[in-house]
Amino acid sequence: MRQLTLMAVHAHPDDEVLGTGGLLARCAAEGIRTVLVTCTNGEQGDDEGGRKPGEPGHDDAGVARRRLAELAESARILGIDHVEPLGYRDSGMDGWDANGHPEAFANLPVERGAARVAELIGKYRPQVVVTYDENGGYGHPDHIQAHRVAVAAVERTGIADKLYHPAVPRSAVREMGRRMRELGIEGFDELPDDFGVPDEMVHAVLDVSEHAGRKFKALEAHASQGDSIFLLRLPEEARQEMFGREAFTRVFSRVDVPEMEDDLFTGLR
Repeated sequence: MRQLTLMAVHAHPDDEVLGTGGLLARCAAEGIRTVLVTCTNGEQGDDEGGRKPGEPGHDDAGVARRRLAELAESARILGIDHVEPLGYRDSGMDGWDANGHPEAFANLPVERGAARVAELIGKYRPQVVVTYDENGGYGHPDHIQAHRVAVAAVERTGIADKLYHPAVPRSAVREMGRRMRELGIEGFDELPDDFGVPDEMVHAVLDVSEHAGRKFKALEAHASQGDSIFLLRLPEEARQEMFGREAFTRVFSRVDVPEMEDDLFTGLR
């Protein structure tokens, strides 16, 4: 039997932490090989001094170098075995000028990106693949493109036994909003009312509380993006409850699984 392997396909450096950092750390601790595919270099992130894309002095190449170095440190903290940066150009948030750049990842023909991810699937032969849903979680063009590329690669290769999307249950969003207000943390109320997925679309909830501290440290590794990662402002007492569980929508499974799972490798061990 081939080695148990998880592959997570993400869009930018830092995306690996929020929805799947606990999963990656837990799998690594359990001896499951972990592979992180990061599609872009994150050029449209903040530069030194908080300079935003399009502002004078923003250096795309410098931002990319810094973010890839942060990615390597985050992967070390989470215990990820293999990081595979695809090196595509960050497309920026929906509506940004960067969306129109001819080399932006969102403008890449899906079949080209899928061919590269399919090659990696063939190399590592993961039983479980995790990537965004068709809306990219919240509509980011690169997340949507990562979904398209990863799903096409999974379908093309036929190797993976299970495919999941990270999910934030709407009940959890409401509870987190309530907790944020209690703690006086701003920013969470900016999320749209339909953020997350209906609870009935959640098929797996993982207890990753043992790895919550490591997940927070991995998020801290992406220090250059601290202005836009409001979870870094969480007080210590709230980190465990916010980072201790991760939820997923099951897209398909070729093995028998219960309706609700607590382990993405159920049926494969």
